[in-house]
Formats: sequence, structure tokens, C-alpha cells
Amino acid sequence: MRIIELIYKYYPYSDELRNILLAHSRSVSRKALSIACRHPELNLDKVFLAEASMLHDIGIFLTDAPGICCHGTYPYICHGFLGADLVREAGMPRHALVCERHTGAGLSLNDIIGHNLPVPHRSMIPQSMEEQVICFSDKFFSKSHLDKEKSVEGARKSILKHGEEGVVRFDHWCELFL
Repeated sequence: MRIIELIYKYYPYSDELRNILLAHSRSVSRKALSIACRHPELNLDKVFLAEASMLHDIGIFLTDAPGICCHGTYPYICHGFLGADLVREAGMPRHALVCERHTGAGLSLNDIIGHNLPVPHRSMIPQSMEEQVICFSDKFFSKSHLDKEKSVEGARKSILKHGEEGVVRFDHWCELFL
């Protein structure tokens, strides 16, 4: 299944939510591809980066986040693993891992348990370099301010709500990718 077909399957109407998802995902994709171009030594799969960046937030429609037109029933933090289930079902297990592992700067099992997060109890930390680049790129763009890229400090601040472990990973990514 093509990426856009999968998106339209779950976002069939040209409405504000689909516009938010597409605009945000395109911004993340551009940043991830820019990192890949600036760092040829990482030998990143650019096709995969583009595809997985577009799908990383596919699960948001299942969550309750009215500020970004999401009227589902799950807490927003669940969108990653919920989206991963949809993408796995579509036969794209590698893309699904990006969905599952991009929340915060990844969620460790310690953070999940320690913060009593309503997500499955397993490590959800980006593993592959492509997963890390997409997760990192995502931290610079919110869905409520689509036209604005966050500063490094702004991105760090938003990661703090998921725990200190994520900030350590983010700082490491800054050294690798910036």
C-alpha cells in the first residue's frame, strides 16, 4: 500500500485534522531528509525516512486532543503505539517501529512505569539511525504551530515532560545531527 493511500484510509476527508497531519509530517520529513543530506557518513535510507516521517503520527485521530482536532478516546501519548498497530496491519513493520518509538525522545520502560504512562510496558526507544533521525526531527515541530520550527532549547523543553532520559538522548542527537 502506498503511503498516501494509507493516510487517506484513516483520514478520508480533506479536513483540518488531515491538513494538520500532512503539514506536520511534511515538516518532519524535510528536516529528516536535510539531516540525511548533511550527513552522508550515516548512510541513511532516504526513501524510508520520507515514508516513515509521513506515517509517524498516523495514530493521532484515535486520541483525545481537541486542540488539534483529534476527538478519539485514548490519551494523546498513546498515538505512537496505536499508529504502529495500524501500520503493522498494513504490512510495514519497519515503518511501524518509527510510529511506536518517536514519542518524546523515545520512552524507556523505566519512564513508562515510573510516570505510570498508559502505554504498553516495553521499551519504545528509537533503535535504528533512521528511527532516531525521525524522532529527533519531530521534536522541532508541533501540530498547533505548524508554520514554526522550534529552537533546540524549545525542543528540549517539550521533551522534559517525558523525563530526563529523553533529554539525554536528545542532546546526544544534537551532537550527531546538527
